[in-house]
Amino acid sequence: MRITTKGRYALRAMTNLALSDTTKPKAIKSIAAEEEISPEFLEQIFFKLKKAGVISSVRGPGGGFILHQQPREITVRAIFEAVDEGLDLTPCTSCSDDAIPCTKMDTCLVHNVWKEASEKINSFFDSITLQKIMDDAQNSEVNNLLSGEDVKIG
Repeated sequence: MRITTKGRYALRAMTNLALSDTTKPKAIKSIAAEEEISPEFLEQIFFKLKKAGVISSVRGPGGGFILHQQPREITVRAIFEAVDEGLDLTPCTSCSDDAIPCTKMDTCLVHNVWKEASEKINSFFDSITLQKIMDDAQNSEVNNLLSGEDVKIG
């Protein structure tokens, strides 16, 4: 399993959106500039996030995107799944419709190893919310300010 650029950018953009004023829409161009992501690529990512119901769009002047749920309700796993980021280690642990079925699943001695590892990875990403990321960043910023280091959240 490897998290692709699409998955990493989706998580960064969603964290950026969560750290913004959640009552005001934020433009893709603004997020793209702050995160140094191509606006065109971010547009594709946001289309998928919107389709999955993770974010909403607001049209017109001052429009942009807002979180559809509170940061404490949005998990890293939900973000990854919204942008089709596969978290499966092997085809035999995949739940996707296009997964190639494993012909040795019934006789494979290590199937349970892959299954358990996959469950732990999914559980891990399910346990991390945007709120936790923001809280961890705030704690890191406070610690770095106390130590005199410079830190950027987002």
